[in-house]
Amino acid sequence: MFKSGFVSIIGHPNVGKSTLINTLMGHKVSIISSKPQTTRNTIRAIYNDEDSQIVFIDTPGVHKPKHKLGATMSKNALRTMSAVDLVLVMVDGTDDQTGLSEKLIEALSALKTPAFLVVNKIDKIKDIERLETFIEALKKTHAFRGVFAVSALKGTYTMNLVDDIKGVLEVGPPYYPKDMQTDQPEKFLISERIREKVLQLTHEEIPHSVYVKIDHMENDPYTPHVLDIKATIIVERDSQKGIIIGKGGAMIKQIGMRARKDILNLLGSKIYLDLHCKVVRDWRNRERTLDTYGFNE
Repeated sequence: MFKSGFVSIIGHPNVGKSTLINTLMGHKVSIISSKPQTTRNTIRAIYNDEDSQIVFIDTPGVHKPKHKLGATMSKNALRTMSAVDLVLVMVDGTDDQTGLSEKLIEALSALKTPAFLVVNKIDKIKDIERLETFIEALKKTHAFRGVFAVSALKGTYTMNLVDDIKGVLEVGPPYYPKDMQTDQPEKFLISERIREKVLQLTHEEIPHSVYVKIDHMENDPYTPHVLDIKATIIVERDSQKGIIIGKGGAMIKQIGMRARKDILNLLGSKIYLDLHCKVVRDWRNRERTLDTYGFNE
């Protein structure tokens, strides 16, 4: 019997949602970094095996927003919960002080969709008794269909999780072609890989203020085997632009070098990447700009 369905992964920032997606897929679909709120869009990753197709939805971390973009990200994440066949509520097993926020508990109280509790980062936990106490406290917040302790980074018990997900899903046909791994367009995947390098190379307020826009993408007419990509790194202040560019252009060159390598692995073809930086003041609080950048779904 072939099983298929949609599974949303919900949780606070930095609990490992994107890492779990990438581990299950066997390659990078969602970008990752140590910075909170790395994932901004709901991203579908299409997991296929012999007897199932599971469409995992990686969502932005649910958090207390400081601007309109943050509010939109949390709203979009919570909205997926009622539109799927199963919800995975992921928490960081090393952080028993946070648990689940009031916003998440409130969303769970109205949830009719089955939900699993997924406790991540068990590879870093030595005090098992503390972990068990933490899990028991979390179980009181919702009638979870199952509870799983995993290491998304190392893949520990992740396939056990997949097996139990299949147990919840209904018999049905695949929703996407078997060779399709995400429904995101190439432009989005490329822009995210550039943004990932910005997150990895910059600090303080820069990561959250960055958006990457693909301005141009087509094969070079003189060298058809080379994809010509022009992209703009958008920030909110002139000081941020100075950091992105760096002394003598050193930072933006480093971002480009790292992104080029990642994009080459993604596309499997040679590319030319031309990066620029532009200031769009306070873009995260501009409703029209958020519409233009595709955050208001």
